[in-house]
Amino acid sequence: MKTMNFLVTGVGGQGALLASGILADVGVKAGYDVKKSEVHGMAQRGGSVTSTVRWGEKVYSPLIGQGEADYLLALEKLEALRYVGMLRPGGIAVVGDLGIPPLSVSSGNDVYPGDEEVRRVLSEVTDDYHFIPSIRLAEELGNARAHNVVLLGALSTFIEDVPPEVWLQSIAERVPKKFVELNKRAFQAGREARSSR
Repeated sequence: MKTMNFLVTGVGGQGALLASGILADVGVKAGYDVKKSEVHGMAQRGGSVTSTVRWGEKVYSPLIGQGEADYLLALEKLEALRYVGMLRPGGIAVVGDLGIPPLSVSSGNDVYPGDEEVRRVLSEVTDDYHFIPSIRLAEELGNARAHNVVLLGALSTFIEDVPPEVWLQSIAERVPKKFVELNKRAFQAGREARSSR
C-alpha cells in the first residue's frame, strides 16, 4: 500500500476544504491511514487556501515537502502556478480552467497569466496535467459551486483501486442533503470530462 500525497489548492470560497475533506474520507473508506492538514490564510478575503492529504499504510505526518505531491488538485489556474513546485516530477495535475484575478491584478499592478503561460510552467514539472472545464460543467448542472466536485471526479479517474461508489458515498455524507444528487452528477461529469481527453 504505497503512500499517496495530495495537495488541494484554491481561492477562499471555492470549496477547496470541502474537496480535501471528501478526499480524506475516501482514503479512510478505502482502508488507508489518512492525515490531513489545511492552511486558510486570507481565505475569507479571497486569498489562497491549501490542504494536504496523505494516504498510506501508516502515515505519521500530514505535511508534504517541495516536490513530494503525487497529485495537485487546483481549483483555480493561478493557484496551480503558485503550488506547482510542490508536485513531484511527473506527478499528476488536475486544474480547473477558472481564473480569479487577485487584487494585485485588478488594481493594475500585475498581469494574470494566460493559459499558455500556465501550461508552460506546469510542463516544466510534468507532462501529466489536465485542464478541466469545471465551472462550465457545474453551471450546466445548475450550480457553479459544484465545480470542486467536478474536479474530484476528474481526479478519481487516476486512482483506479478506489471505485467510484466510495467517492459517491463520501460526497453524499459531506454535502448538504439537498445538494447530494447535484454533486453526484458533478462527480460523474468530472470523470467523463477527464476520460474524454
